[in-house]
Amino acid sequence: MADKNFDMIVIGAGPGGYVAAIRGAQLGLNVAIVEREHLGGICLNWGCIPTKAMLRSAEVFHLMQRAKEFGLSAEGIGFDLDAVVKRSRGVAKQLSSGIGHLMKKNKITVFMGTATLPGQGRVEVAGEKGCETLSAPAIVLATGARARSLLGLEPDGDLVWAYKDALTPKRMPKKLLVIGSGAIGIEFASFFNTLGADTTVVEVMDRILPVEDAEIAAFARKSFVKQGMKILEAATVKKLDRSPGKVVAHIEMAGKITTQEFDTVISAVGIVGNVEGLGLEALGVNIDRTHVVTDAFCRTGVAGLYAIGDIAGAPWLAHKASHEGVMVAELIAGQHPHPIKPNSIAGCTYCHPQIASVGLTEARAKEAGYTLRVGRFPFIGNGKAIALGEAEGMVKTIFDAKTGELLGAHMVGAEVTELIQGYVVGRALETTEEDLMQTVFPHPTLSEMMHESVLDAYGRAIHI
Repeated sequence: MADKNFDMIVIGAGPGGYVAAIRGAQLGLNVAIVEREHLGGICLNWGCIPTKAMLRSAEVFHLMQRAKEFGLSAEGIGFDLDAVVKRSRGVAKQLSSGIGHLMKKNKITVFMGTATLPGQGRVEVAGEKGCETLSAPAIVLATGARARSLLGLEPDGDLVWAYKDALTPKRMPKKLLVIGSGAIGIEFASFFNTLGADTTVVEVMDRILPVEDAEIAAFARKSFVKQGMKILEAATVKKLDRSPGKVVAHIEMAGKITTQEFDTVISAVGIVGNVEGLGLEALGVNIDRTHVVTDAFCRTGVAGLYAIGDIAGAPWLAHKASHEGVMVAELIAGQHPHPIKPNSIAGCTYCHPQIASVGLTEARAKEAGYTLRVGRFPFIGNGKAIALGEAEGMVKTIFDAKTGELLGAHMVGAEVTELIQGYVVGRALETTEEDLMQTVFPHPTLSEMMHESVLDAYGRAIHI
């Protein structure tokens, strides 16, 4: 058993952990990172990246079917699901190996194995080389999260899939049930529905995409239904009867239980933090509903121990984890970074149409006591959207009527996951409606709708 001393040890090499390690190394710290499975974590290997690769295939397939609209001809259009998956896995592999290169470049010591914390400032790694003990005055927990599994709805890899099964599907579902309509559920529903699966989404809350602005969620719902999806809201899957090749779902709505038959079910009912088996309780770490409780600087209350990313709670987003990683590395190196503001972190969902948002929803802003000015601009009023053949969508902006502060922005439509960043930058710079109105947006672009939406909040929109 070799003793190894470092300035900082990171447990977990996902988008929080590996970024924390790189920033620490940039600041001159001697850094070790421990990973039990894949460099890049869930995001690169089994989450954000491979799902986007698959959704891109579905998007191209959808466009090929619309060839005639664009004056083009495409015949015998079809897809090879295995080839779609192979491309997706290739994209993930390319990025994962890139992380390995970054670790070497930044002289970060990588330990492949399972970590435990036997005491303050110490990490034990059980890997192929046996057991190794590492020590550091600063330890960063970045162990991420995994899919939540509900009693009776547990994935089995055959009839009932978790996200990993859905990313490497053994068959194309004919009749698909998706349980849960958050980002993961809706993205898989959108993918398989586009490829021709008869898709039903069940959401326990009274509307799909419950964290999004209600108006945007309603717009998206209408679009999904138009594409052939069936959406059941305020509904609960009580149990699944499994038999060879089929699942009978018992679905409760308005106090009444009905049964429906499916050949495939995808469970997307949230996530739980990977907090077990680390020895956190013995160290005195406070854990609340599978997540480590931290302050604004990701400190756990145990000296020298930090928690970032999904393990530290909502919002469960890779970019939030990365920025927390940078912040923590800078703290450890003796710098004075600003805490991350959860309200200024954008959420993006890559279904068709895309959804993106930052800041407060209209309902939340009203609850917080603000007097509002709300602007909207439809894609149908934008030249670039019409030229792209993507005239379905909307940009919505919410301002504090008293100060002109941009409280929130919400979008649905083509490429909005790229557009949202304009408002994110605006919020970071504490922009007002006046600044945004004075900004010259290039023409013809989709971004012009962002300008028009701001103008609309003040009764000055030009093109509606």
